[in-house]
Amino acid sequence: MSNNIGDPGHGHSPAAWTAVVIMLIAVSIGTFFFFMDMPIFVWAAAGLLVIGLVVGWVMKRAGYGVGGSKVAAKEH
Repeated sequence: MSNNIGDPGHGHSPAAWTAVVIMLIAVSIGTFFFFMDMPIFVWAAAGLLVIGLVVGWVMKRAGYGVGGSKVAAKEH
């Protein structure tokens, strides 16, 4: 039996990668400052986390998301 399931395209776009990298950096910074007991910087990292989400959304709307007009389709 052949089960031909196509690639759903989850996260293979510049928008997704940029958002994830920004959010990963934010969590790393927030974790460091949490252990250093510096709450103002933990909250700043939480703000950066939200900024990463917004950047990903804006890039998707600009055509850099999965299936966007500015992203070339991958050949399999």
